[in-house]
Amino acid sequence: MSEPSELAVKAEKLDAADELAAKRSEFVLDDVVYLDGNSLGALPAAVPGRMEDVVRRQWGSLRIRSWDESGWWTAPERIGDRIAPLVGAAPGQIVVGDSTSVNVFKALVAAVRMARETDAGRDEIVVDATTFPTDGYIAGSAARMTGCTLRPVTPAEVPGALSGRTAAVLLNHVDYRTGRLHDLPALTAAVHAAGAVAVWDLCHSAGALPVGLDEHGVALAVGCTYKYLNGGPGSPAYLYVRRELQDRFDSPLPGWNSHAEPFGMRSDYEAAPGAVRGRVGTPDILSMLALEAALEVWDGVSIDAVRAKSLALTDFFLECVTAYVPPGAVESLTPVAHEERGSQIALRCSPKLSASLEQGGAPVAGDVMKRLIAAGVVGDFRPPDVLRFGFTPLYVGFGDVERAARVLAEVVA
Repeated sequence: MSEPSELAVKAEKLDAADELAAKRSEFVLDDVVYLDGNSLGALPAAVPGRMEDVVRRQWGSLRIRSWDESGWWTAPERIGDRIAPLVGAAPGQIVVGDSTSVNVFKALVAAVRMARETDAGRDEIVVDATTFPTDGYIAGSAARMTGCTLRPVTPAEVPGALSGRTAAVLLNHVDYRTGRLHDLPALTAAVHAAGAVAVWDLCHSAGALPVGLDEHGVALAVGCTYKYLNGGPGSPAYLYVRRELQDRFDSPLPGWNSHAEPFGMRSDYEAAPGAVRGRVGTPDILSMLALEAALEVWDGVSIDAVRAKSLALTDFFLECVTAYVPPGAVESLTPVAHEERGSQIALRCSPKLSASLEQGGAPVAGDVMKRLIAAGVVGDFRPPDVLRFGFTPLYVGFGDVERAARVLAEVVA
């Protein structure tokens, strides 16, 4: 039996010193190296038992009584307060429910309405040109509905694109393709100094790194819960409305759940106070309570410790890729600088690799990822040539990282 490599020995030492290592036992995992938590987080072990109770007792026995007796009615705000510390927000500013897309729409239209309270001439929405496609689609629809012009620019171009016409700016905290972390504090300050309202998409940062919504003066933010928050497939998203702006938040989707008197059944709409006005209709209770159970893995966890491990994991992965993978086979698209990196590494397959592996015109990155998955290393790929690896510090270890890089080297060699 061959001796373990120096990097394998290093991985053992890093795992032995890992203060978050015990959290791994709180997830349902197997021998697969799971590096796709930036798409769907692993199942927290507490969720199945909790859902058994929700379905059999709360729904099966208590039925309608559970809206009061099991706390179903207050779940959107209660679970929002569980998420709040993970994104740097005080309680009472986050409501959970609906999808990310629906919450982006609410936030963006409300942002335009806020900006026009003091300047009716603001008629432009600036959107991250590199954003996840749905954000772009929603921004385009919001622009049409509000009579705005849509202006796509890269995040680096945002400060120069701002003007007296800018009403709202929609940005991603972390780029979903490359893992690049954008400068939320500086961009928020620039947008607000220009009299516009910043809306942040936190899908690829919440649960992976400190966000600091309150500290940095963010007005509105949205995010999903099925990635680093491990809420399950299709788990509800959330909407953050800064406390001092809540009375001005005019949702384009008013519903009975956000009414000041939800059971008054009045024909006229009066928005409820606080973050509740971000609600629309009856929430998806089963998914919401699964999320609540999943969030228990965060008890006693510091987001700063998560960030420190995330950077250590991604640093070590790049070190292992450099050592193991044949030169020129892949190149990293993710910034080396810590202040510009989220919690994923994106590797581009080189033309040299494409020439050696391409079969029948199939995407080479896709073929490489299929081979990796077959060998027990799960990531994903984005056409045409990008391999994505997400590092969830609560359950990914340094031994996983070393193994993933070693298998990648075997696949492309």
